[in-house]
Amino acid sequence: MSGARAPSRILTGPVGWEVLRFGAPIALGMGLQTTFNLVDAYVIGRLEPGVAGPALGALGICDQLSALGTIFSYGLTTASTALLAQAYGRKDREGIQRLVWQSLLAVATVSVVFGLISVAFAEPILTRVVGAKGAVAALGTAYLRVNAGGAFAMFFLLQLTGIQRALGSSKTPAALLVLANVLNLFLAVLLVYGPGPAPPVFSWGPPLAAALHLPRMELQGAAWATVIARVATLIPVVYLLVRRFDVFARARMGGPDRPTLSTIWTIAWPSSTQLVLRIVAMLVTNSLVARAFTTAADTSATTALGIVFRMEMMALFVAMGWGSAAQTFVGQNLGAGAEGRARQAGWAAAAFNAVVMVAVAIAFRKAAGPIITFFDDDPEVVAIAVGYVGIVAWSYLGLGTGVVLGNAITGAGATRTTLLTDLVVIVAVQLPASLAAVLAPGATLGRLWAAVAATYAVSGVAYVGVFGLVRWARAAGEMRGARG
Repeated sequence: MSGARAPSRILTGPVGWEVLRFGAPIALGMGLQTTFNLVDAYVIGRLEPGVAGPALGALGICDQLSALGTIFSYGLTTASTALLAQAYGRKDREGIQRLVWQSLLAVATVSVVFGLISVAFAEPILTRVVGAKGAVAALGTAYLRVNAGGAFAMFFLLQLTGIQRALGSSKTPAALLVLANVLNLFLAVLLVYGPGPAPPVFSWGPPLAAALHLPRMELQGAAWATVIARVATLIPVVYLLVRRFDVFARARMGGPDRPTLSTIWTIAWPSSTQLVLRIVAMLVTNSLVARAFTTAADTSATTALGIVFRMEMMALFVAMGWGSAAQTFVGQNLGAGAEGRARQAGWAAAAFNAVVMVAVAIAFRKAAGPIITFFDDDPEVVAIAVGYVGIVAWSYLGLGTGVVLGNAITGAGATRTTLLTDLVVIVAVQLPASLAAVLAPGATLGRLWAAVAATYAVSGVAYVGVFGLVRWARAAGEMRGARG
């Protein structure tokens, strides 16, 4: 198996430097994942005002709904890459090949189920569950059917790049995501504006769309652009995985292997449930805003939340990048029997991420107005969004710390520990605080934003305590014993 040099550095090099060297490209790559959404928001925000506002609101809600499937699938990725990293630390080649193929079968199953549900139930989910109204609901239904129906591309991108990461490669996936975002922007201009009016910066798009006989699809065009760009990116990702790593063997490429899938699922379900809980918590906030602070004629609050959640997803995914690095280091070092080094790597990744989160908070607070106006210049939307950033931005430090240390713990396979931690924070802090902010007399958006900020801060403190005190590293030995 190629790539042996990188894993040896993970196991023997200076911990801080190796975490930085390995984690920075992953954090960059995960941050670039969210630029798919930012590109869509920018292009959509340049449509006519009557279309752009509701479309941005629909985009914000649909991205979170799509993220439910992505996060659930990412739980499988988290579980399988933790097992892969530990197998690589033990130099178990046959185990790696078996885990790679079985994990891909699992992701394929999730892709089919999530796609079918999204296509069949998009409208009731948006209107009855989330509470979207008017044009936001109508536009969101069409968008969700395409974006979530084609989510298989995102699921496989996460899984295949996760496999590469577990085996010690972090730079190539980040480079491919840059290319994917360039392709996404190109396709979005063609499919959103079609042969119709477009901003001067995209004046090259309509003539090309007319020559290719592409219609003006507006918001739905952004969904198609994202799906096509991700599918196109899968091709070089698969090629590089096959060429660089000896992970596919005919003897291991059969049907479902129940013991292996059972091992993956035992670790995956708490991780998937935990990550879905985080997205559900965001959807609860969106639902409370939609029900308490919007009408069919005025969706300014939903539009503002859709924009700031896009900004927030960038912070979240960057933290997930550092967390993914921590997971790889913890998994490989525990597989090699180096528990102390595994713990050091977790703290190092959390420290690097903390620096980034502080920088993100400062940047968002200082540039909130121009950033929001860049997507929507409606004064009410800008005021609501700037208010959110002003209250919540500093709490990204807590959000990021929780994500990184949670991922480090999953590197040992102790996903039930992270699920329990998140469940306690959401049930004990976020839900009661959010409901009180909306249901108590004199409800304001500021009170709801404060509830979100408090949740993020408490999450960071909770994970620092859990990572430092709980004997989560024993899970690696228990997994080895179960497989043996």
